[in-house]
Amino acid sequence: MMLLTALPVLIPLIAGFLLIFASTKSYRLQRVLNLAIVFGLILLSFKLVNTSLLGGHQVYLLGNWVAPFGIVFVLDQLSALMVLITSILAFGALWYAVATKADENGSYFHVLFQFQLLGLNGAFMTGDLFNLFVFFEVLLLASYGLLLHGSGAARTKAGLHYVVINLIGSTLFLFAVGALYGVLGTLNMADLAAKISTAPAENLGLIAAAGLLLLVVFGIKSAMFPLYLWLPNAYSQTSAPVAALFAIMTKVGIYAIIRVHGTLFGIEAGELANFYTPWILGLGLITLALSALGVSASTVLREQVAYLVLSSVAILLIGIGINSPAALAATFYYLIHSTLIAGGLFLLADVIARGRGEFQDQFVTAPSMSSAILVGSFFMFGVVAITGMPPLSGFMGKMLILSAALDHAWFASILAVVLIAGLLMIIAVARSGSLMFYNTKEVGEIPGEKLNAYALLAVIGLFMTGPILVIFANPITAFTELVAQQQFNNQAYIDAILNTPAKTE
Repeated sequence: MMLLTALPVLIPLIAGFLLIFASTKSYRLQRVLNLAIVFGLILLSFKLVNTSLLGGHQVYLLGNWVAPFGIVFVLDQLSALMVLITSILAFGALWYAVATKADENGSYFHVLFQFQLLGLNGAFMTGDLFNLFVFFEVLLLASYGLLLHGSGAARTKAGLHYVVINLIGSTLFLFAVGALYGVLGTLNMADLAAKISTAPAENLGLIAAAGLLLLVVFGIKSAMFPLYLWLPNAYSQTSAPVAALFAIMTKVGIYAIIRVHGTLFGIEAGELANFYTPWILGLGLITLALSALGVSASTVLREQVAYLVLSSVAILLIGIGINSPAALAATFYYLIHSTLIAGGLFLLADVIARGRGEFQDQFVTAPSMSSAILVGSFFMFGVVAITGMPPLSGFMGKMLILSAALDHAWFASILAVVLIAGLLMIIAVARSGSLMFYNTKEVGEIPGEKLNAYALLAVIGLFMTGPILVIFANPITAFTELVAQQQFNNQAYIDAILNTPAKTE
């Protein structure tokens, strides 16, 4: 059972090296291996979720060194959920890359894809703050290569901005880690939480400063205002399967805020308990307002989808900032919806761009594309889901978060910003759909490629999240409530890690 906790990290690590050797053979071998491995990760993820439901925390002691002296991987309901979402999204993105042969546009796509999964899964499973930094760097190094996959001047420029902002974030991360280690003498998250709760008053200022510095770092990762300017350009310029996979990248920052700040500065932290939540709530509201303006001002679909991703990040930040079990449960429900639907929309934007030929996904009047009615129907489905219109999962997720905010002091502001931003986004996507699918030129020849049915399967698979989250809303919300309750029980997390004994022969 302990080894099961390490498998989400070990499998992509081993797979990455296997694919390096396979890259000397053929694309067919790489594709088969990579698809099989990612599908295996989906099966493993369901096993992890099932195991997490048995209760408690499963702790793997790397090298059999007990915490806080050794590296630990921790399986709980939140980490299992994040690994599952990542695996499903990765399979959809990889299937699309294979179906469109986008993986042939550059070297080592499949290798980088697995190392990206290594960094993502490692970040979700680690129980150590320094190793969270290490896995951040692994996923960022892989993402640099994937972002530039296929080359191009615009992609290179966007990649440069992405690299620079993340290097700044990495530097700040090290400063924060160094400050916490200097004051508390540990970087194990459970041990940090235990020591912060008993820290002397003269150290609280430095600990709070380190916490705010970490919030800046995670704000960069999640694209929180004012640190979001890198996201629209980077996501809109990279290839479709990479942009789809990157839908989970902002959620790594969201996860880190929940895990690190929720553990270190929970109710047990005394004077520092929940000191970060007003910052998150306020910045989340500003991010939502500005993302709605970005959606309205976008001139191409890929850029518009990037701003829609930013709006989903803002909703998640608001849910975290409300800081209650009900709000956090609603946040997890919305996180599942927003990640997979956004991934599907990035893929659909590429389908539309291919079908419209030279007009790509620009919001201009153009000749009707191949299978316009079918593709337009999927576009309508996707934007209804992502903007939070009924009856799909985006509407349910927003309603759950707003319901959880009823007793919050900021409820009027939250309600106003969510509703006005939602209205602006609905108007914007309605205009976009009208220009691409309704106001078309009458010509005899279809301008772009014929619809790739195999590629469309990836879009359909990710879009199925919407109906599934609605049809099975009761058991899924029951699960997210369990996840939220477990996150608010910090003492159980601390005890599980610090009291796990070394294995004896």
